[in-house]
Amino acid sequence: MITRRDLLVASAALAPLARAKAEAPSQAELLRFAPLGQVTLIHMTDLHGQLMPMFFREASAKIGVGEARGKLPHITGEAFLAEFGITHGTALAHALTHLDFAALAKRFGSMGGVDRMATIIKSIRAERAGRVLLLDGGDTWQGAWTNLQTQAADMVAVQKTLGVDAMVGHWEFAYGADRVTALAKELGFPFLGGNIQDREWNEDVFPGHAMFERGRVKVAVIGQAFPYTPIANPRWMFPDWEFGIKEEKIAARVQAARDEGAGLVVLLSHNGFDVDRKLAARVPGIDVILTGHTHDALPRPVQVGRTLLIATGASGKFVSRLDLEVQQGRVTDYRHALIPVFSNSITPDPDMAVLVRGLREPYAQDLARVVGRTESLLWRRGNTAGTWDDMICDALLEQRDAEIALSPGFRWGTTLLPDTDITAEDVWAQTAITYPAAYRNVMKGEAIKALLEDIADNLFHPDPYYQQGGDMVRSGGITFTLDVAAASGQRISNLRLKRNGQAIEASRDYVVAGWASINQSVEGPPIWDLVFRHLAKGPLNLMPRNDIELGGIG
Repeated sequence: MITRRDLLVASAALAPLARAKAEAPSQAELLRFAPLGQVTLIHMTDLHGQLMPMFFREASAKIGVGEARGKLPHITGEAFLAEFGITHGTALAHALTHLDFAALAKRFGSMGGVDRMATIIKSIRAERAGRVLLLDGGDTWQGAWTNLQTQAADMVAVQKTLGVDAMVGHWEFAYGADRVTALAKELGFPFLGGNIQDREWNEDVFPGHAMFERGRVKVAVIGQAFPYTPIANPRWMFPDWEFGIKEEKIAARVQAARDEGAGLVVLLSHNGFDVDRKLAARVPGIDVILTGHTHDALPRPVQVGRTLLIATGASGKFVSRLDLEVQQGRVTDYRHALIPVFSNSITPDPDMAVLVRGLREPYAQDLARVVGRTESLLWRRGNTAGTWDDMICDALLEQRDAEIALSPGFRWGTTLLPDTDITAEDVWAQTAITYPAAYRNVMKGEAIKALLEDIADNLFHPDPYYQQGGDMVRSGGITFTLDVAAASGQRISNLRLKRNGQAIEASRDYVVAGWASINQSVEGPPIWDLVFRHLAKGPLNLMPRNDIELGGIG
């Protein structure tokens, strides 16, 4: 049996950080770990192109619906600290919650940076020579201006230098089928996608799994790309590829791996946490699911039957280490640490630091250009709103002369502290995608309502297999009530124009501006140009607007 001696503490390795006085941990404290077993898995995911240290505020609310309601990872703030026995105001509390974010960010400093991640990874490899697999959960190639300008070549160079052993994808596919195929061939390690098949021949586009040997244990890594990529991102960029959860294919790959002699089976997944939790209960034989996409950071595994779910957060804030004891084809014990990457505490790896400087140098002047200033905290992550997105909606309303603005509920995008200059790099960290056109359309009120209902159903369907991830579309110029527990098509009510309180009329035309449309040949300037012009008007001071009244969460 897998045993856990202490489920009340974040992890054995990080317990001192959970109770420590409010000071930054040292590198030695962050890396302290008692090794166990024959195999060590290192997990990174949802880096979103962030090469440099940055701030990233965790969500203040993560709504769980159906069986996930009130369960991890849908616990935030004070409840999250209580769940893991973490003291308020400590370094770990800051890394894992939104509480007192601005003040604690000034105390503990920025997080992430691939040169710091490289130091952590090299240290673990040195300690566990011949036992380590470094696995990348995807959303690595997108999220920064340098990614867009190099068509992800910068991130591939970083992955090679880190020594990644295998990866999966999601936003990677937004570079188009030809580019993804070419980069996958250049990686030097498997780009896995067991749930991606050619639509004509139903053949695998990428390898479904890869076999490794670590610590004399055969390890099978099965790759799972984001199942709803053709819905969340433009289908026309990869028209011949079919995605999906494809539970039966996963089960077949697990069995095939066991038949090949695998003593350890790992699902490297970009499904999202709730999908993976359901899958773990339905597909036997998976020892570990390294989950991604929903950007959850959990300081201990969630166990479903004999399957461990590991959630490692986003933007390079964390690296997960999981040591496993494997006997006779079964995991008999494990030890885990979610390592927070406090950039002021960890010595940058010199080789990676040189690489990053070289990758950024051609764009350094553009990246550093000051385009505005904020007097308030700018953050994105949240179920229904974020101040970065409020500003983007304001820019759309103003610059496109619209009545209503819609901005996608992306989870990626860094945070800016109050009284900070806004650089072009900061704006691109929220907007750098391959389809950035800011459109201006006329829509009937009934079409606006139907669009909001469709998005809400994608997010709050009680069955995780019908959830497509992301957060609720951001909006400007309207208010409404969102009942997450209501039936499909009945979640949106009291939809009104914000400027005058008038109800949105089903038959009336409204001018709507937005960006990141998944339709082909959308016309409009790139969203960042609109934002630059908006920011030139003067400093921002944005407080959360609460234009969406939430129901069904009590």
